[in-house]
Amino acid sequence: MAQEDVFKKLVAHCKEYGFVFQSSEIYDGLAAVYDYGQYGVELKNNIKKYWWDSMVLLNDNVVGLDSAIFMHPTVWKASGHVDAFNDPLIDNKDSKKRYRADVLIEDLMAKFDAKMDKEVEKAAKRFGDSFDEAMFRETNPRVQENLKKKEEIHSRFVKALHDNDLAELKKIIEDYDVVCPISGTKNWTDVRQFNLMFSTEMGSTADGALKVFLRPETAQGIFVNFLNVQKTGRMKIPFGIAQIGKAFRNEIVARQFIFRMREFEQMEMQFFVAPGEELKWFEKWKEVRMKWHQSLGMGEHKYRFHDHDKLAHYANAATDIEFEMPFGFKEVEGIHSRTDFDLTQHQEYSGRKITYYDPEKGESYVPYVVETSIGVDRMFLSMLAGAYCEEEVEGKDGKKESRVVLKLPPVIAPVKLAVLPLVKKDGLPEMAKEIVNDLKFHFNCQYDEKDSIGKRYRRQDAIGTPFCITIDHQSLEDKTVTIRHRDTMKQERVSISELKGIISEKVSMTELFKNL
Repeated sequence: MAQEDVFKKLVAHCKEYGFVFQSSEIYDGLAAVYDYGQYGVELKNNIKKYWWDSMVLLNDNVVGLDSAIFMHPTVWKASGHVDAFNDPLIDNKDSKKRYRADVLIEDLMAKFDAKMDKEVEKAAKRFGDSFDEAMFRETNPRVQENLKKKEEIHSRFVKALHDNDLAELKKIIEDYDVVCPISGTKNWTDVRQFNLMFSTEMGSTADGALKVFLRPETAQGIFVNFLNVQKTGRMKIPFGIAQIGKAFRNEIVARQFIFRMREFEQMEMQFFVAPGEELKWFEKWKEVRMKWHQSLGMGEHKYRFHDHDKLAHYANAATDIEFEMPFGFKEVEGIHSRTDFDLTQHQEYSGRKITYYDPEKGESYVPYVVETSIGVDRMFLSMLAGAYCEEEVEGKDGKKESRVVLKLPPVIAPVKLAVLPLVKKDGLPEMAKEIVNDLKFHFNCQYDEKDSIGKRYRRQDAIGTPFCITIDHQSLEDKTVTIRHRDTMKQERVSISELKGIISEKVSMTELFKNL
């Protein structure tokens, strides 16, 4: 099945099974704004808990913060967002659609990657076990030709970004015949910059109103609270401040479902270090964060690092952790060495001294910062994309039937356990509800007695429930139940008294944290 079709099915699945809804849908929706349904909010909260606990509980030198969305407008002047928070946009005159010029060029380079991968895939099938992929990539003329074209584009692209050369970005698009996906034409406007911040007014009268912004990132709330947290927490460098919160960007080219939205949620940690030690910590946090992602068991091959072609004005090193989405490898987390830019800027604009006295060095300095930043919504999408699976399984009478299953990591699955009485009589529902009432203090449990047991299994598969417990007449006699495992569909008979222990071992974040 084409990856584009998989993505369409995933989006439809999110709506059908209560994960994600279009915001204000009864009014035809609001573009690039989404609501999380009953299962979506559980999955999202579990992702946030996995991140928060791994940051704050597992690190003695990382503490939490919850800063306000509204901040003094000078904060955004100091941070550079007022003057430099822009995207390069280009319009197609025929379709009237607007695109990010840098994304069009990145997609163009991805096409050359796909061509090379296709050649490799064909050769691997032809040569079998004797195939040497590295040698093939180095010697095959078609692969080398596509690689050369990609490298030419990449070189021009990087230079244009560094020089802020918008005309060159348009020329790359024209030179390589990039067409509008809607109209199929190359009738492009010039590239221009567009500021992404939402603004509003705070105050009771028009004359006395103060122009403020909806924050485009959560990091600045941490920087302006650096002294508050450091002093009240008696924190010693190196230390970090973690925060989860909403951010807002007026994305003109919002697309790909919840991957790029106008209202989204971030999980950020700013780690403050002594000057000169930032690159050592940058490498350390790269390693830690990649291990965090891979520990969820979605497959190590699904992740990769991608170093930035152009560094932000405040950074001296930056990389992204990318996940293989149905539409290609895309960023889910950024790790940046932000130098001392942020604290120095706020010191200058506020007139307040923002330094740290280092008792070991006997001197004061403005700390440097290493940032890790995840989009919660992108993380959510990566988990669903990696978990979505369509399978053919053996049904009744040995006939093949299909099932859609979300093979979510059990620790973040919305519902951990479904308890299903085989029939709605003979005391089976009463026993099932007793089990739910006992286990609901430990796990998110669901009781379901409607339809055949097979249909109930399929419903739980579709929302990613790792365990289903079936209560039958034997359960009344010997206090045992059948536990069904989602991924293998294997069933085993266990004592009711063993359920808590069996499930705890698989869904406990504590067990996962031990491997970090």
